[in-house]
Amino acid sequence: MDKRIIQYYEGELSNEEKKQLLQEVSEQSSLKQEMMDLQHVRSLMAFHPNEQDKLIGQRSWQRFYQLRRVKHRRKVLWNITRYAAVLIMGMFSMWWIINSMNKPEYPIAKEQKLMVPIGHRAQLILPDGTKVWLNAGSTLTYPSVFNRERKVTVVGEAFFDVAKSKIPFIVSMGKIDVKALGTRFDVSNYPSEEISVSLIEGSVKIYHPKNEENNVILKPGQQLKGENGEWLISETSEPILWQEEIYIFQDEPLAKILKKLERYYDVKFKVADSNLLQQTYTGKFRHHDGVIEILRVIQKICPFKVARSDNSNEIVLYN
Repeated sequence: MDKRIIQYYEGELSNEEKKQLLQEVSEQSSLKQEMMDLQHVRSLMAFHPNEQDKLIGQRSWQRFYQLRRVKHRRKVLWNITRYAAVLIMGMFSMWWIINSMNKPEYPIAKEQKLMVPIGHRAQLILPDGTKVWLNAGSTLTYPSVFNRERKVTVVGEAFFDVAKSKIPFIVSMGKIDVKALGTRFDVSNYPSEEISVSLIEGSVKIYHPKNEENNVILKPGQQLKGENGEWLISETSEPILWQEEIYIFQDEPLAKILKKLERYYDVKFKVADSNLLQQTYTGKFRHHDGVIEILRVIQKICPFKVARSDNSNEIVLYN
């Protein structure tokens, strides 16, 4: 295992080192799997020990134990790095705890926080099995173990594939909460931007944190948008695919598109003519197309010129 993954979760990497690691994770499927495995293990180590968790723990231990045996054949034991030793001991502790604890006590839930830098995305599995995709410039705060409630906080954008449970799953977004039992939905809550909730499957209840009685129920294919207490529910036919690195713009003004591209590609836009920002565009792009190629396609609809310095992340649009 790449020792930087352990350092990432222990908070031992600088911002630049985090960006470099996440860039490599997005490009290498094996590295991405290692990161997800360790995230899942960290969650399991605080889990309440039931039969399902015991089985997961045993399988996880066996997988890492087999990995250690392969390494052992290549190197003598005393050449294993301290990070590998820490991971193996942590895995053994997890396996022993899950198999030996029988007291029905609720473990202490420690707060975890995952911050995704601009220009990157991240995926993780929460302690209950819920899958989460975080968009660029987003932060997810969640407990290391879910006890009597399943509640997380999102700043930015996140896509949830919620594991089914009798315990409701709640996403806190400051001005509103979103409650679900088992469903797939997207939430967006970037600072200084409108809030949105888009439902893909199942159903969600949206309400003010202090007044759950006054709520709105969304059906699949519906989207709630708004800010400052003024909300609009509409039907949406376009799929949400940013978690698959596909960006869809549906009659969006250039101003909003540029904001998204700034987050996706870690660039800054400077627009010489503000009239350009009001133009609306519809299109579908893949992340690997690159920001310049996306701008070239948009230029065909409304001509403008693009200038970019080789030594800067600033892009200028002008007539």
